[in-house]
Amino acid sequence: MSAPIWQKQSAAKTDEAIMQYMAGEDIILDRILMPYDILASKAHASGLQSIGVLSEEELIKLKRELDNLSLALAQGDFTLDSQFEDCHSAIEFYLTEKLGNLGKKIHTGRSRNDQVAVATRLYLKDSLSTASEYVSKTIIECLAKAEATKNIAMPGYTHLQRAVPSSCGMWFASFAEAMIDNLASIKHCSELIDSNPLGTAAGYGVNLPLNRELTTKELGFGRAQINPIYAQNSRGKFEIAVLNSLAQCMLDVRRYSWDLSLFTTQEFNFVSLPDEMTTGSSIMPNKRNPDLIELMRASYASVQAAIVEIQSLLSLPSGYQRDLQFSKGPMIRGITQALQTLCLFSEVVKETEFIADNLNDAIDTPMYATDFAVELSSQGIPFRDAYQNVVARYSELESRTPADSLAQRTSFGACAQLGILELKMRFESLK
Repeated sequence: MSAPIWQKQSAAKTDEAIMQYMAGEDIILDRILMPYDILASKAHASGLQSIGVLSEEELIKLKRELDNLSLALAQGDFTLDSQFEDCHSAIEFYLTEKLGNLGKKIHTGRSRNDQVAVATRLYLKDSLSTASEYVSKTIIECLAKAEATKNIAMPGYTHLQRAVPSSCGMWFASFAEAMIDNLASIKHCSELIDSNPLGTAAGYGVNLPLNRELTTKELGFGRAQINPIYAQNSRGKFEIAVLNSLAQCMLDVRRYSWDLSLFTTQEFNFVSLPDEMTTGSSIMPNKRNPDLIELMRASYASVQAAIVEIQSLLSLPSGYQRDLQFSKGPMIRGITQALQTLCLFSEVVKETEFIADNLNDAIDTPMYATDFAVELSSQGIPFRDAYQNVVARYSELESRTPADSLAQRTSFGACAQLGILELKMRFESLK
């Protein structure tokens, strides 16, 4: 590892083992954050030029080399490895190698504290933007499926027992509405974290008139994060907010996956999935397993674990504490798992095909009992009396069909009136 950027000439060198321990996973994790740190460095250079710390010529040179570094990083010509302490020191080292003393000017008025805060914030914003895209695709697929399957009857379950006739359309619409709510949560979270910590330095500001309005605009933030202490105190807090938004999505993915896990079994045999979404057994030639669905079902655990891990770190006083370094790993792991799952989820929805005949066969006569009880109560019989009478009159239900039941379910949101148009309007309002 090269000498730390904070190493003083008069100080004894820090033991290599201690340095490696303090660097931890940063070199690996910072490969994800480094492109954002480069963007923030360009904005910071613009801000320094605007207040006379850098000349126009110096700004051009710094930005050119930062662009070169970004390209080299993308093409694999620059590797963030153990010779560096982290991505922040790597950027300063690169600029100094290329530009000499000018490269050392990039850190004027800046701390690694606000460097990591702004790089992380940009990463969080990008992650939510990507999640929004994936969730929107899922909503579109769920709504399309709800419309296409609204007349296909299926058993509705409570307590995993057959309860009343339902429809595939209602099932798909339930996940459409869930994901619309999740999209609203993502949008709200995006607004919450859309604040620029760059320029707050180590948490107490600096004695320079930093142009925070310029850097906020150049980095695409909606506002500056005003208080330097809060800029540090919000680390971990904002990461948890993002993970919580993604966790809401993962809860619904988990429920959908659980349903498919049941519905694809031979015992149910309600749903078929394409072969590319299942795998063969290593020993049993007769089996295909829904491994993809089961891994999606498990993905919530990774996001929830990340939330708990970061929450456990945040028993801290105000100001920066090195403990916060340990928030980076769970943040990236949780977000990565959630985005990988959401990326594939819309395709799973698209490829979910219900087997109509099997669904229809699973709807038996007693499942019409609730409809009958409601009909009797609408004729003036007290519902509790109707409820008791229906059990003795099951034979009167034998002529009923699933289609009859669906057509009569006219309450808003129910099978005969799914509210798909209203869901589409709600979805459009979030775009």
